Amino acid sequence: MTERDAARTLAHPEAGEIRLEDVLHALSDPVRLSIVRDLAGSAAELSCSHFDLPVTKSTTTHHFRVLRESGVVRQTYRGTTKFNTLRREELQSVFPGLLDSVLAAATAEETRLAAPAAS
Repeated sequence: MTERDAARTLAHPEAGEIRLEDVLHALSDPVRLSIVRDLAGSAAELSCSHFDLPVTKSTTTHHFRVLRESGVVRQTYRGTTKFNTLRREELQSVFPGLLDSVLAAATAEETRLAAPAAS
């Protein structure tokens, strides 16, 4: 690995280092949850520029860093582009059913909030 490649390597917690409170904190923000939902719905890696988020570029960077440092996503550089993948299998092994439950709850909430109010 060259010095330049080493500088482009991002730190990720090992599966055994992922903490529940960090994952829950990462998923508690609506912007980060929308990123995770997009990643969960895609079989491919997605670049950071793929996401249309209602925040500034620096805030977007912060949200991705929180997701990476909590162990929710894995980020890798290819050239100058940073790609993101959901660490679904690792999260499932550490916290069985957690990610699927959060994603199902987010979908249910979206449906509930989109429904017209009952008279």
